[in-house]
This record gives sequence, C-alpha cells and structure tokens, in this order.
Amino acid sequence: MSRKNDKRDRLVDAADELIYQQTFNSTTLADIATKADVPLGNVYYYFKTKDDILKAVVQKRVAALQAQFTAWEELPNAKDRLRAFIGYTAETSETTAKFGSEMGSLCQELGKYTGELANLAADLMHRTLTWVEAQFTTLGKGEQSTVLAKYLLSSLQGVSLLTLTFKDPNLINRQSKNLEQWLEAA
Repeated sequence: MSRKNDKRDRLVDAADELIYQQTFNSTTLADIATKADVPLGNVYYYFKTKDDILKAVVQKRVAALQAQFTAWEELPNAKDRLRAFIGYTAETSETTAKFGSEMGSLCQELGKYTGELANLAADLMHRTLTWVEAQFTTLGKGEQSTVLAKYLLSSLQGVSLLTLTFKDPNLINRQSKNLEQWLEAA
C-alpha cells in the first residue's frame, strides 16, 4: 500500500470511529486529522469537504457490511444466517451501550438531512433489510418476508436504542434470545 493510500485510509478509519463515537455533526476535520496523525492541511489533499470524508466512511461501511453478508452466506441455511445476524448484534452489545448501533446511529443522524447524505445512510439500512428479507424468502415465507424482515430489523434497532439510552448491554442479550426463539417459531 502506498503512503498516499495509507494516509487516506487512516483518515477514513479515524473519521469512521469518531463519527460513530461522537456523531458526524460534532466531529471536526481537526479531530479526524489528529486521530489519523495527519496534518490538518493534508486532509484537503484527500477530501475537499467533510461530506466527502463521510461518503468514504459510508463506502467503507458498505464494504464491511457486504463482507459480513458474504461470510454469513457460507452458513448452511437461512435460519443459521439469520441467527448469525441476531448474534452479531449481541456480540456488539458493550459498544452499543456506549455509542449506539453503528449503522442505526448514522442512519438516524443523517436521516435528518436531505439529499445525498440522507440517501447514503438510507442505503445502508436498505441493504440490510434486503438481505434479511432474502433470508426469509429462502425460508419460503413468500409475501410475508418483507414484514418479517422489517420486524427483525426494527426489533434489533429498537433494542439498540434502548441499550444506549439505559447503558445496559443485557437488554440486547435478552432481546437476541427472544428473537432467536421467535425465529425458530417463524
């Protein structure tokens, strides 16, 4: 990897972490430069605006999400893939209690915008919903697949919000167990 890409990657990684931990609005270019150990003036060489950095962060998150879906596709059946999806939320319960859902927090913040930034965030949620819906379709749920997918995703996002609000990772853990039981019955 060239040094040019290394600095750019460090900036994107730093922005991703800071946006997750403190929100997009409260993260400054100076914060990102400091965290990435890149001089502030160099940030503009890679990104003309703060919005451009956010676009790179969303691209990084889309790639990570797609990689996770690809890994789960290796599981033998759709119920196992959905259990892995639920389990992933439980695995992140400690950080969710501190900062909220990585995807949900960004979608909630950027959903208040209009235009490209709102669309970028919505795309993350849409990709997730589409993947979950495809799993229910594979399970033979037909027209109910959309309803089931929305229920599962909204349950996980809702409990993530409660976990953050009450700083209680056990909320996610309990809800994950409930959702696994629901999935078995579905």
